[in-house]
Amino acid sequence: METFADNPDAKYAEYPTYAGSDLELTVDNSGTHWRLWSPEAEAVKVNIYPSGSNTASIKTIDMTRSTGGTWTASSAEKLYGKYYTFSVKQGGKWLNETPGVWAKAVGTNGHRAAIIDLSATDPEGWATDKGPEIKNINDAVIYEMHHRDFSQHPSSGIVNKGKFLALTEPSTTNATGEATGVDHLKELGVTHVHILPSYDYNSVDEANLQTPQYNWGYDPYNYNAPEGSYSTNPADPATRITEMKEMVKSLHDNGIGVIMDVVYNHTADNDASNFSLTAPGYYYRHRPDGSYSDASGCGNETASERQQMRDYIINSVKYWAKEYHIDGFRFDLMAIHDIETMNQVIAALKEINPNIFVYGEGWTAGDSPLPVDQRALKENVAKMPQIAVFSDDIRDAIKGHYTDAADRGFATGKPGLEETVKIGIVAATDHPQVDYSKGNNSKFAYAAAPTQIINYVSCHDDLMLTDKLRKSMPDATDAERQRAARLAQTIVFTSQGTPFMFAGEEVFRDKKGVHNSYKSPDSINAIDWSLKHDNAEQMDYYKELIKLRKEHPAFRMTTAEQVARHLKFDKTEPGLISYSLIDHANGDAWKEIKLVFNGSESPREVKIPRGNWTIIAEDGKINASGMGTSKGGKMTVAPTSALILARD
Repeated sequence: METFADNPDAKYAEYPTYAGSDLELTVDNSGTHWRLWSPEAEAVKVNIYPSGSNTASIKTIDMTRSTGGTWTASSAEKLYGKYYTFSVKQGGKWLNETPGVWAKAVGTNGHRAAIIDLSATDPEGWATDKGPEIKNINDAVIYEMHHRDFSQHPSSGIVNKGKFLALTEPSTTNATGEATGVDHLKELGVTHVHILPSYDYNSVDEANLQTPQYNWGYDPYNYNAPEGSYSTNPADPATRITEMKEMVKSLHDNGIGVIMDVVYNHTADNDASNFSLTAPGYYYRHRPDGSYSDASGCGNETASERQQMRDYIINSVKYWAKEYHIDGFRFDLMAIHDIETMNQVIAALKEINPNIFVYGEGWTAGDSPLPVDQRALKENVAKMPQIAVFSDDIRDAIKGHYTDAADRGFATGKPGLEETVKIGIVAATDHPQVDYSKGNNSKFAYAAAPTQIINYVSCHDDLMLTDKLRKSMPDATDAERQRAARLAQTIVFTSQGTPFMFAGEEVFRDKKGVHNSYKSPDSINAIDWSLKHDNAEQMDYYKELIKLRKEHPAFRMTTAEQVARHLKFDKTEPGLISYSLIDHANGDAWKEIKLVFNGSESPREVKIPRGNWTIIAEDGKINASGMGTSKGGKMTVAPTSALILARD
């Protein structure tokens, strides 16, 4: 029989759990009520404060043991405007104070939870606010951005730089009059913004915002309250909530959905986290010696397979979807979570809003005690029919491997990667013309449907595309690198699956070669919007590429059977990929779309069937409505470019 000595986590399975909706705080006509889950506690108390920081408590209330491992306390008053923390006694000692794990409103730096009327935080028109309706995830065009990167640069023309409110300002421009902010997003044509973590994270001191500080936010502190540094007044708990809702509403009013980046896989602190201060040990996985296991690479990993943690994740995303009208969730290091939890997450969210979608990183940063067959891994995505994973296949094959800055990919002239790019083109589904044994990252068709794959060439992690091209094409000009970027993105945006791009790539933004800029200053991370003027042709290319995808359902097939039937590859030589989308794929108006990608640095001749073709893309230019005609036959594909033709 397994003992605690063999497995220090075994005892947690015996803990009682609580599924009620009243954890943490409820204010009603009978007063203010608290409920904290802390099964092993010997005593618990609530400390009441007059402010969010630097004041002594005005009252302490002892909590009483209740059902399902919880403790409860009440006050006959509605304590709006006050703050509270919990103190838990376990193992004979009082642990440090904590706002609990369910704080929905917090004071400066999130150390104390706030008692506010959440209904009073809704902006005007909130009751009827809703995001865009999309039938399938691959109808989305996802734009990944960080609040500060997007608006902080002096060239943004935005008043509320680095704040939630930056995305509420209409008609902002750079010095030469090009649109920035929300108007830029509309002009580009993306359907959803994926915003880096917006919950209350640990690394930025909200009491000291006059000192420039930067972080991506992958260091969670309070999962259910917005980050204060993105608000105009972190000391007022309601301000950050209202302003985040105003941002969501502004994006919705402009037809753009909001995807929240969530990091339930680890916490910023170990013993000092809110999880550890309420139910020590329970929320984390441990090694046999009792130390924290660390699949996150950040010092700990959470235990989603345990009922109270699983419920926590599900209820937390449900809260963001209901209270903040969030349209989708991107799970950081999703494979640290178990498959069952992820399937329950999407099922619960779809009940709230059928347009919501969930995707995540199908990998871990290190090993985990969670058995591989239970992990929400890329390779296990077929067991999660409604969830999507990032394709590292297409990413590394197009631009070169992420671990080697100098390594080139298909779009930068390296032969031998054609089959791995094809895995990306068919969205990792089973296709009779794709040889998975030649795949660089994956050796089998792991996706059950193209709706399970997110295609991308760069994101906030690793070298972004511009920097990767500068390091892997050191002797090229920026004009040549921009050609490579266009080819790379044309492959992504015309592939089956869901396209995802990193903010600023459309204006050829860079991060000065910094690959892990999670705490780099604005001088590295902020997007210089004068680049939109300098690189206007690049912006136009992206705009037309997105338009092409949105107008043509052939690029958005929803089943593996459709892809196998309607996508036909041609035999080609190294450095070339050629295929057709045939027979009005997915109900497309075009009978056939021919796509040829030339990743080599020399022109290539291809044979196109005779017919009346409209030229959509050629020699680094694109127009979704067409830019000339061709009768087919022998055609030359310019170096580092895509040729796209269509016929009715």
